Amino acid sequence: MPTQSVSLDTPVQYVRGVGPVRAAAFATLGVTTVADLIEYFPFRHELAPKSQAIDQLELGAIATVVGELARVRSGGPRERSSLSAEVIDGTGRVRVRWFNSPFLIGKLQAGQVVRITGKVELHNELASFTNPKLQLIEEGGDPFADDHDRLAPVYSATQILPAKFIAQVIASVLGVVDQVEDFLPEAIRSYRGLPPRRTAILRYHRPVTNGDVEVARKRLAYDELLLCQLGVRISKRRLSRGPPARSIKTTEEIDRRIRKRFPFELTTGQTKAAEDIRDDLGRSIPMNRLLQADVGAGKTAVAVYAALAAVANKRQVALLAPTEVLARQHDAKMMRYLDGSRVRFGLLVGSTPPGDRRTLLEGLRSGVIDLVIGTHALIEKDVVFSELGLVIIDEQHKFGVAQRGRLRRKGVSPHTLVLTATPIPRTLAMTAFGDLDVSTIEGVLPGRQPVSTRMIDAGRVEEVWSFVRSRLEHGEQAYVVYPLVEESETMPLKAVRSQVEELARSQFRDYEVGLLHGRMKPGEKEEIMARFRAGEVQVLVATTVIEVGVDVPNATVMVVEHAERYGLSQLHQLRGRIGRGSRASHCWLVAETQSAHSLARLRILCETSDGFRIAEEDLRLRGPGELLGTRQHGLPAFKTADLVRDLDILQHARDDAAAILKDDPQLKKAHHQSLRGILKRQYASLFDLINVA
Repeated sequence: MPTQSVSLDTPVQYVRGVGPVRAAAFATLGVTTVADLIEYFPFRHELAPKSQAIDQLELGAIATVVGELARVRSGGPRERSSLSAEVIDGTGRVRVRWFNSPFLIGKLQAGQVVRITGKVELHNELASFTNPKLQLIEEGGDPFADDHDRLAPVYSATQILPAKFIAQVIASVLGVVDQVEDFLPEAIRSYRGLPPRRTAILRYHRPVTNGDVEVARKRLAYDELLLCQLGVRISKRRLSRGPPARSIKTTEEIDRRIRKRFPFELTTGQTKAAEDIRDDLGRSIPMNRLLQADVGAGKTAVAVYAALAAVANKRQVALLAPTEVLARQHDAKMMRYLDGSRVRFGLLVGSTPPGDRRTLLEGLRSGVIDLVIGTHALIEKDVVFSELGLVIIDEQHKFGVAQRGRLRRKGVSPHTLVLTATPIPRTLAMTAFGDLDVSTIEGVLPGRQPVSTRMIDAGRVEEVWSFVRSRLEHGEQAYVVYPLVEESETMPLKAVRSQVEELARSQFRDYEVGLLHGRMKPGEKEEIMARFRAGEVQVLVATTVIEVGVDVPNATVMVVEHAERYGLSQLHQLRGRIGRGSRASHCWLVAETQSAHSLARLRILCETSDGFRIAEEDLRLRGPGELLGTRQHGLPAFKTADLVRDLDILQHARDDAAAILKDDPQLKKAHHQSLRGILKRQYASLFDLINVA
């Protein structure tokens, strides 16, 4: 099929130069049609200036030179993978060197006309370029035919699909941009001052100025965010129009009895969150609320409040936790809170003995059990509830969308409360959690001690061990965290299994040292945690299995080795395991890096304990996928939208989505047909997932 006859629907393999092998490689990038190809956008643009004479070059500038190759030679180490040449244009000569470029050897010959772009350097008193961009001019071709300052797009590439090849293929099909349908209503496009979608796509691939790039990106980012906002609003509306939930009323007497169960007064933030939940539970529309709180803000107590309100209304409650350690900790807290009450509750985890499991399942089926706390075991087929009224999911991003949906479907439109101790930046909350109402508990609980955080080079780790021993001598306890369970040949990182023996033999030979990691059997994990809580173990060497839920007030010191390997939010979560008692606490981040970027990241943790600021920085540095587990949540992979810098665009898209659906809830009006069509084609599966989130 000739290139000139391609359409948006043409499979990419039929584009000239692609073929089935490269089409398979394009598919791994999410590109299967020409429409996908023209929306495979560059991740940056490089300046490609107009050519100039060699005798006019300026040291340190980015420049383009057109000339003839001379003295082409290959050689050097690593199997002749380097190549050098001279380029002559009649006004002078420059030296050109390419390293680690064996594909050029045999391809370049003296006498060829080339166009090169790169940074001007000085080598042996001669102007030179190192690894410049290269364009071979075909024999008889005009090297100055398209000679002007321009911004060259740079595309994410693969081994089979080099960036230059991708650029050539995209350029060859840009004529189909005229077929692109602009789904944005003209009134909104004009009001927001946005260019037509066709223009934006073309200018993002072929900008003339830097201004073109940003104007085009903003239009394309707006489109992505508008579709996402429409999706989450439609999803939320569908939830509200599904089977009604049985309302859960919280009277003043129920409120008084619940509060009496806590050995402390709820903070202002906790009370406000509890009021939000109480209002939601009282309606026939199923609650779908996210409760977020920084480490130590007391979200668990609010979840218990919601659970007891449901139980007081004769509804069953399921609390789903990501790990057995956390599930058992919730169970222990519930025992303390409900001591002497008539609430019947149980724990269902993978290691629950068969006999106990059968008894518990029968209790849930018959309605004898009011509240069950568990792990993934709760979503198995044989777990049946008599009347499930409230689902609570702790650390919800640890679970897949389908898993959360299976638990909710064990009841008829149960109310849902999802919890996270990873503060969610505003832009991410408006996209990933746009279908949820959000409550935020500000601040931390009274009595929580601030954690002093210090970063130290691995070469000075002896200072850290000396400090830890000084705290152990005062009867305190410590965590030591490593990234791996076992040592790896491919990653030169320390691992818990080898380090626990080393530390027990050397630094902490006078103390009891324990081991905890995710591969241990559940019974082994519970035993070591019980001994650590009881003070029988003074130093717990662990992986990130302690990241959530572990609560040992006497643990005042944490040492994180290879700290540069963790995300900021994860380090903040780990740090939250200390400072839970009345003594001052200390976190040491041991770094084995000289990277200025990595060290700057870690300094943020030393400067602040504000989880929201840390989460914003994590989002900026690592993206939403790393921060939340995007694939598990179902958040679309944005091509141009940036959730750090595009808050204003997101707010506009959110406002416009609300106005569109208010005017036309079913998107049936003529000027919304294109919008309805693209939502149905591109986002239907996402919205189905969000419906069970």
